[in-house]
Amino acid sequence: MQFGIFTVGDVTTDPTNGTTPTEAERIKAMVTIALKAEEVGLDVFAMGEHHNPPFVPSSPTTMLGYIAAKTDKLILSTSTTLITTNDPVKIAEDYAMLQHLADGRVDLMMGRGNTGPVYPWFGQDIRNGIALAIENYALVHRLWREDVVDWEGNFRTPLQGFTSTPRPLDGVPPFVWHGSIRSPEIAEQAAYYGDGFFANNIFWPKEHFMRLINLYRQRYAHYGHGTPEQAIVGLGGQVFMRKNSQDAVREFRPYFDKAPVYGNGPSLEDFTEQTPLTVGSPQEVIDRTLTFRESFGDYQRQLFLMDHAGLPLKTVLEQLDLLGEEVVPVLRKEFAARRAEGVAEAPTHAARVASRDAALVAG
Repeated sequence: MQFGIFTVGDVTTDPTNGTTPTEAERIKAMVTIALKAEEVGLDVFAMGEHHNPPFVPSSPTTMLGYIAAKTDKLILSTSTTLITTNDPVKIAEDYAMLQHLADGRVDLMMGRGNTGPVYPWFGQDIRNGIALAIENYALVHRLWREDVVDWEGNFRTPLQGFTSTPRPLDGVPPFVWHGSIRSPEIAEQAAYYGDGFFANNIFWPKEHFMRLINLYRQRYAHYGHGTPEQAIVGLGGQVFMRKNSQDAVREFRPYFDKAPVYGNGPSLEDFTEQTPLTVGSPQEVIDRTLTFRESFGDYQRQLFLMDHAGLPLKTVLEQLDLLGEEVVPVLRKEFAARRAEGVAEAPTHAARVASRDAALVAG
């Protein structure tokens, strides 16, 4: 099982002292956080894609390429890549290039994006969001697997005899997760292709995501990719830790209350009860995260959001120390001990190349 962190790259004022990082400071902080993730033994660093304030990560491949040059083991991912407003040809080429530069340590999460004004900025209509996600990914999927592609669709100019370059590393495209917080159509899409499904369960009660994940598992089996239990599932989560749970709550409360993503809504206590947000001691984070398996079954990737809401970099790095030293080692051991027989391993480039080669030999 893979453990890591994801960032939305928000530039938010620290409510405890009124300071706001510059865009340059926030970008450099995200790089520092990624390097810290590898240092403490995490598997994955993922970053979102946004084109509107207060967010800065408008070019994930640029940042991930820079991080790839400074790391050795970390899997670099997106959370998400906007399949609706990006040109699918550019997605195919950009992430194949990144895959080569990172020696295969790349995957990506396709998502529609939920910020309405972004669509017309890139010549699209949010009312076509689902149709764009389906058509654009169908093209990306072909561009990575066919050397020469003829294409005609509804949302971009046709292609005739087109070859996307560079070709995927070792002839194996980056692994794709389809991320969703609400759309069964996206769960269906992930199942159809035999890709991963990432349920970013950070805002809504678990029952909502249980329905989406169960749909994905059933349809994954329907399309002949394996049993429902062999489907590839990833989950999001949010944590804030201190050695003492009372200290964690006291320190995190002002950030929660003022955070753009959930400020002025439910209380911290209500939000913690209704969603996976865990604010407390490392042991409380361990106990809460282990319950995810009871709700969603065995899964392959767990990502935590830890650097938002104006939290200072020093605090985030302290959180990563706790996560890497006290939480993840226990979670690895416990999840492995409880893992059912026949569950798929977490995807890596090396494993997928080996699987492809074994299938060719068997064929």
